[in-house]
Amino acid sequence: MSQDENIQIIDLKKAKKELERPVRGPMDIPFMLLVILLCSIGLVMMFSASYATGADDPDLGPAFFVTRQSVYALLGVCIMLAISKMNHHYFRLFAIPVMLVALALLVVVLFIGSDAAGAKRWINFGFFNLQPSEVAKVAVILLFAQMISMDPEGLTHKKLLPAVKGIWKYIGILALVVGLIILEPHFSGTVIIIAIGAVMMFVGGIATRWIVAVGGMAVSLLYLIITQTNYAKARLDIWKDPFSDMQGDGWQTVQSLYAIGSGGPFGVGLGQSRQKHLYLPEPQNDFVFSIVCEELGLVGAGVVLMLFMLLIIRGYWIAIHSSHDRFGMLLCSGITSLLAVQTFLNVAVVTNLIPVTGISMPFFSYGGSSLVLLMAQMGVILSVSREIKPGIAGD
Repeated sequence: MSQDENIQIIDLKKAKKELERPVRGPMDIPFMLLVILLCSIGLVMMFSASYATGADDPDLGPAFFVTRQSVYALLGVCIMLAISKMNHHYFRLFAIPVMLVALALLVVVLFIGSDAAGAKRWINFGFFNLQPSEVAKVAVILLFAQMISMDPEGLTHKKLLPAVKGIWKYIGILALVVGLIILEPHFSGTVIIIAIGAVMMFVGGIATRWIVAVGGMAVSLLYLIITQTNYAKARLDIWKDPFSDMQGDGWQTVQSLYAIGSGGPFGVGLGQSRQKHLYLPEPQNDFVFSIVCEELGLVGAGVVLMLFMLLIIRGYWIAIHSSHDRFGMLLCSGITSLLAVQTFLNVAVVTNLIPVTGISMPFFSYGGSSLVLLMAQMGVILSVSREIKPGIAGD
C-alpha cells in the first residue's frame, strides 16, 4: 500500500470521527443578525426599486416582485437555520455529487437555456428559473474544501514535479467549469469562478510562486476572452465611454450614473426615485444599488456597504477561529470570499468602474433561486461557527 493511500485512509477515518462528534455551542449571533438585517433592507429596497416596473405591467402589479422575493426570503431563512444545526462535515459527502450536478446543468443550459441578449444563462423549470453558474460557484468551494482538507500537503510542495502534480487537478476542474461558462457566454461568472478558485488554493497553502503562475494564466485567459470575443469587446467599448451611445448600449450605464449622481449626500427619499420609473431597465435586478444610492444618498449607501463589510469581516473571523477544523475553515473562507467578490463587482458595475455584466447584488437583487442558495451558504457558515472552541465565540 502506497503512502498516499495510507494518508487517504487516515483522513477518511478522521472525517468519520468528525461526523460522529456532536456539534458544540450556539451559532454565531452577530453573523446571523447581520444576514437578517441585510436581507430585510434588501427586501425594502427591492420593493422600492421594482414597484414602478410591476405597476407598468397589468399582469404583474406593484407588489409582484417583492411578494415573490419575500416568499423565497422566508424559505431561505428556514433553510439557513436548518443547515446551521447540521454538522458541516456531512457536506463532505456532497462535494462530488454537487459538482457533477453543476457540470450537468452547465451543459444543459447551452441547449435549452433561456436566450437573453445572445447569452444562455438560465434554465426555466416552470415555477422558478435557475442559473447554473450559481450552483457552480458553490460546487467549486465545496469540492476544493474537501480536496484540500483531505490532502493538506497537495498544494504546499515547493519542488516543480510534486507541485505540478498537486496543482493540476485544481486547475483542471477550474478549466472545465470556466470553459462551460464561457460558452454561455458569462464573463462575470468566469471572473468570479477563477477568483474563488484562486482564493481556495491560496487559503490551502499554495506556494507564492504558483500563485503568480496561476494568476498569470488567469489574466491571460481573461485577456483572450476580452480581445477575441465580440461580446466582451463591445462591453469594453461602451464601458470606456457610455455617453457615446446614450440611446443604445450605453443607456443602462448612463441611467445608473444619473441615479447615483442625483442621490447626493442624503438621497431623494425612500420610494422617491425617478430613475426607476422606466428609465433604468429592470432596476430590481443587477442595478438595484443605483436606486439605493438615489433614494438613500451617499450616507445611506455607505451604511449598506458598511453592513456588507461587517458581515464579510465576521465571516473571515469565523474562518480564522475555525482553523483547527481545516474543512470548516476552507468552507467559510470560500463562501465569505464569494460574497465579498460578488458585492464588490456589483458595486463596480453600477458605478461604471468595470464594464456592465450580469452580477447580482447579494440580498438585494431580485431572484428567488439565487437568494435561497445564498441563505443556504450563510447557514453553512453558521454551522461552522457552532464548532468554534468554547470561550472564543464570545470574543
